[in-house]
Amino acid sequence: MDNDRKLDIVFSKKVNAGKRRTYFFDVRRTKGDDFYLTLTESTKRFNGEGFERHKIFLYKEDFNRFINSIDEVDSYIKTQLMPDYDYEEFDRRHQ
Repeated sequence: MDNDRKLDIVFSKKVNAGKRRTYFFDVRRTKGDDFYLTLTESTKRFNGEGFERHKIFLYKEDFNRFINSIDEVDSYIKTQLMPDYDYEEFDRRHQ
């Protein structure tokens, strides 16, 4: 079953976020040839035994509202809560 689930991934993007956290953005195909997005946070366990994973399933009818909400929250944090923070610092570190 696990191998079957990997076959329905048509596009994947991996984002390393520090030493313990990784995000996966996977576009998946349904049996009816529709598509949806899974967002997975994978975190190394402190005891070193495997990973803890959390998933969000995002369907096409929610894409615009989801992205608009992410943009709104991002803008609020960057302009209202932490306007002086250097948000590009981590991008430079990963280059």
